[in-house]
Formats: sequence, structure tokens, C-alpha cells
Amino acid sequence: MIKLLVAIDDSSGAMKAVDYVAQQLSQCGAQIGLVHVLPNLPAIFWDEGHILSEAEKSDRKKVVDKWLDAQKAKIEPIFKESIETLTAKGVPADWIQTRFVSDSTDVADSIIEQARDSGYQTIVVGRSHHSPKNVLGTVPYRIANQGAGLVVIIVE
Repeated sequence: MIKLLVAIDDSSGAMKAVDYVAQQLSQCGAQIGLVHVLPNLPAIFWDEGHILSEAEKSDRKKVVDKWLDAQKAKIEPIFKESIETLTAKGVPADWIQTRFVSDSTDVADSIIEQARDSGYQTIVVGRSHHSPKNVLGTVPYRIANQGAGLVVIIVE
């Protein structure tokens, strides 16, 4: 079975990637993974350089978990919309998986690592319009350049 990994965020490019997969690849019998790379933990949550007591560790963990849950909640509607788009084109819901990647220092590396670790042969990513110097956008450019052995589809 073909396995496609689609990078998801709150950009229009990500939804174009989902639309592309729904239009062009939904009938090929592919298992589709939707992945979102969570932002790095803000500095306010970092260890302050002293040894934390068990109570401080517990309190910090609660705050960090709450922050992570809030980040995931922001993307859940995008996952839901993506799944609806795919299933409307005939992709069985049980062929679609959603994943969050956390503790990432680099979005492109995290997407490539997720693809390789989970056996995806293809990465589909929307073109980003954030970088005027780089036509593709930083993340798609890095995935295309560092994704040796993977098929990389960059959707306009």
C-alpha cells in the first residue's frame, strides 16, 4: 500500500496540499498520514538552571501539558477539515491518521523523520509564501533538498 504523509499547519498551502491529495491521489488506495509539528516550547517553560523539587516539577509539567493541549486544540479543526475533504473524495476514514510531533528543533527535519520512521514513501507539502528569496518557502525547500529516498510533492 502506498503511504502519503501530508504536512498540516494553519496555512492555505497546507489545505491546498490536502485538496491536491483528495483530487489526484484519493483513488490510488493510499494510506494518508496528516502530521503537524508543534511549535517549540516557549522559553518561559524552560528549566531555569536550578534543580527543581518534585512539587516544582509537577507544577511545571501541568503548565507545559496545558500549553501543549492548547496548541493541539488549535490544529484539531484543521485535521477535521482535512479528513472531511479526503473522505468526501472517497478515502476511507480508517486509512487516515493524524499525528503531532513535539520536541522539534526543525520542522522540515521532523517531517522527514516522521516519514522515514513510519514508512511513508511520499511527503506532500503546500508551498509557503513566507520567503521572497526562496520560491518554495523554507520548509518545502528543505524537505525537497534533504528528503533523499522520498518522493516530495510541493503543491502550489
